[in-house]
Amino acid sequence: MFPPHWPSWPPVVNAPASVCMKKQNSIRHTLLAASVAVTVIACSPEIELRGNLPPPEQLQQVAIGKTTREEVQSLLGTPSSIAPFGDETWHYISNVTERTAFFEPEVKERKVITVVFDRNGIVRALDTKGLTDGKDVTPVDRETPTAGKELTILQQLMGNVGRFSKPSQGN
Repeated sequence: MFPPHWPSWPPVVNAPASVCMKKQNSIRHTLLAASVAVTVIACSPEIELRGNLPPPEQLQQVAIGKTTREEVQSLLGTPSSIAPFGDETWHYISNVTERTAFFEPEVKERKVITVVFDRNGIVRALDTKGLTDGKDVTPVDRETPTAGKELTILQQLMGNVGRFSKPSQGN
């Protein structure tokens, strides 16, 4: 059927049982070590840095009453947000969070640098706030009532049956 030099299938293994057991144990140890390594890596904290936080040495170059809006932008970069009302106020916001596995992220550090300009575009105030300066805001659980009544799905589907507008008569 096959030439005599071809190996038979399935291959015949004449190894002693102790060699097979050693191979199985080494495979088990390797799989166990790999699973432990994956678990340790998966549980290590993931640190995320978000936002735009200028370095302190650049922040020291901003002089109140002297530095212009253009100079602030060239020194500190584009702000994270600009206040829409009142005097022009720029905010540079940075946030460092740490997340472990599937748990909620925990805020480790937050900084907000506020630069206020006068009407001429000159820096009027410079303020830095940290995580301890923040206040927790608790959202209200109430719902705003709406006018009308609530309809079931069946009432919604059947409510317009027979309510077709007639074609308008010519003027």
